[in-house]
Amino acid sequence: MNRPIPPHAGQPVLSGGAPLAQAAAAVIMIHGRGAGPGNIMELTPAIGHPAAACLAPAAAGGTWYPQSFLAPTEENEPGIGSGIAVVHGLIELVLGAGIPAERIMLLGFSQGACLAATAAQRRPDRYGGVMVFSGGLIGPPGTAWSERGDFRSTPVFFGCSDRDAHVPEPRVRESAAVFERMGALVTTRIYPGMGHLVNQDEMAFARELLAGLALPVRDAGARGGA
Repeated sequence: MNRPIPPHAGQPVLSGGAPLAQAAAAVIMIHGRGAGPGNIMELTPAIGHPAAACLAPAAAGGTWYPQSFLAPTEENEPGIGSGIAVVHGLIELVLGAGIPAERIMLLGFSQGACLAATAAQRRPDRYGGVMVFSGGLIGPPGTAWSERGDFRSTPVFFGCSDRDAHVPEPRVRESAAVFERMGALVTTRIYPGMGHLVNQDEMAFARELLAGLALPVRDAGARGGA
């Protein structure tokens, strides 16, 4: 029996900021449904740092999975698994460039936030940060997510409106609790009447965290290689 081709394999990755080979930190930026890497990259001027590389993968057809993140998981496969594989592959790419996990930030909005959170939960490590803007862990109501592994005080941020048409506040808080039990340092901010968007407070949080990850700039000679 032939396995289906992962839908997001081979899709382009948009890069910005510092060249990866010279960067002190990296941000993997994951776009939402109906958007593309250029859209999530629009946050770069507000949160970026000159010593940080930005990598934004593209979802096939502009969507990582077809249904709500609250739908039965099988209805969203193979999209979810393929999207997570893309994120994990980028983490390995950054690690291979000599940037340690504690200087890698995962950041996503909406569907991309759900993917970022779930990719991190399935590959726990001491990351530089996980920024979940209007999203939560993927799975239908009643999902028992694995809590194996230790985030070792990774800063994790959940920001969402109290009235989001796509992301219920209880799922945000439920997701935050999973990360807390896995050893992350979680900040959860619920914004009254914000709607489904990214606000200035969220961007300021990410910007301040990334500034700390990107300094001091490492000597490129410490990377090894020819």
